[in-house]
Order: sequence, then C-alpha cells, then structure tokens
Amino acid sequence: MTMKLYVGNLSFDTSSNDLQTLFAQTGTVESVSLIEDRETGRSRGFGFIEMSSKEEGAAAIEKFNGQEVGGRALKVNEAKPRENRY
Repeated sequence: MTMKLYVGNLSFDTSSNDLQTLFAQTGTVESVSLIEDRETGRSRGFGFIEMSSKEEGAAAIEKFNGQEVGGRALKVNEAKPRENRY
C-alpha cells in the first residue's frame, strides 16, 4: 500500500528530479508532483511524493522532516485526503 507525503517549504529552485533523488534514499518513489502556479509556471514551494509502502513513507518523514534542503527546512508529513471543492 502506497503512502502519499506532503512536502512543504521547498526552495523555488527545487525540481521534481531533485525530490525524486532525495526521497529515493529512503525507498521507492512512485510519483513526484511539484505544485506550480497556473499563471507563471513557477513552483509554489510545495509538492506531493508517493512512496511505495507505509514503512518507506514513515522513514522519509523521519529522515527529511526539518532537514535543510536548498537553504530551507523541509516540512514533511503524511498528505491529508483532498477535500471536495464546489
């Protein structure tokens, strides 16, 4: 069962490849979704990573939450389900 992680406080220079490489240290990364501004295409400073198991997700949270990357301390936790918008 996969685990989806929220990753916040990212440097605007961080790419999807950077996140893929970083989180691969703790296990298999299923997907990386870096959220971008619709108008400018620039990173909004957060994204989502899907790890292949709950154990790998927990290891990633343990290892990367609070770790400094690109001069900023990452905020990593389990992603909450998306709420329906009307």
